[in-house]
Amino acid sequence: MRSLSGIQPSGEAHLGNYFGAIRQHVEIEGIYFVADYHSMTTVRSAEARRAHVEELVLDYLACGFDTETSILYRQSDLPETAELAWMLTTVTPMGLLQRATSYKDKVAAGFPADHGLFAYPVLQAADILQFNPDIVPVGQDQKQHVEMTRDIATKFNQTYGREVFQLPEPQIHEDVAIVPGVDGQKMSKSYGNTLRMFWPEKKLKKAVMGIVTDSSPVEAPKDTGQTVFQLWSLFATKTEREDMFARAKAGGLGYGDIKKDLLQRLLDVFGPMRTRREELASRPDTVQDVLRTGAARARVLAEPIWAAAREAAGVGAPTRR
Repeated sequence: MRSLSGIQPSGEAHLGNYFGAIRQHVEIEGIYFVADYHSMTTVRSAEARRAHVEELVLDYLACGFDTETSILYRQSDLPETAELAWMLTTVTPMGLLQRATSYKDKVAAGFPADHGLFAYPVLQAADILQFNPDIVPVGQDQKQHVEMTRDIATKFNQTYGREVFQLPEPQIHEDVAIVPGVDGQKMSKSYGNTLRMFWPEKKLKKAVMGIVTDSSPVEAPKDTGQTVFQLWSLFATKTEREDMFARAKAGGLGYGDIKKDLLQRLLDVFGPMRTRREELASRPDTVQDVLRTGAARARVLAEPIWAAAREAAGVGAPTRR
């Protein structure tokens, strides 16, 4: 069963990236890409984009991504993806794109309403369909994009009378937690509320101790729905959570104690990964070698599908029979 997913390069990864995507990508064999084309809708600096790609690949490798069993490649290393996106664009109904909730949400949040942002789902469809995967692991918020991909594939197949693309199924991660930032909002670089996995201990400690809590005294019962408990719970077992929440509701537990324990768990989990990342970063060619090899393997899988789409649409020279 072929699985595919991607992640945008937008700087060093944080806990939300780890629990929302990276951890699953490390555990599940599949095809994964660093979506630098997609990042162009928000990142306008070429230098920053290249740096973000390198940072993200280092994060993946440090977290244990296996480049032997899975594929990791840079989206723009397969420029044929953009050609396929154009072919798909010509059969994509405007109404389908106008219903995209992610576009509406980003415009409402202040992003410029340009064509790249509007047509994002078509490029995403090309990312997916060029490999004809069986499943696309996504969070609930991305389910609509996979459904749109299925609609676009159906429209292309119907238009040209050939079953070029198979319809992928979304695989929803119901158990993926929404990771809160230190201020209680969803953790996001744009909010400036992240906990970066590979920060130095001193910087990480400052961020953890700055997590927003209420002003209840130590002896008072604590609301375990607060951000600090949610973050701590990501690293605790079921038994540990039950014990800690019982102590919190009984009173006598200070927020400082929770934060110190959270800090130690962060250091224990990500400390070895940080060491591995530093070692990988000391070898300048590591990232490019991984991406070069990944692109070559991805190309082998995608080329027959690109060719089938071109043949169906009558683009370029006909295939010799």
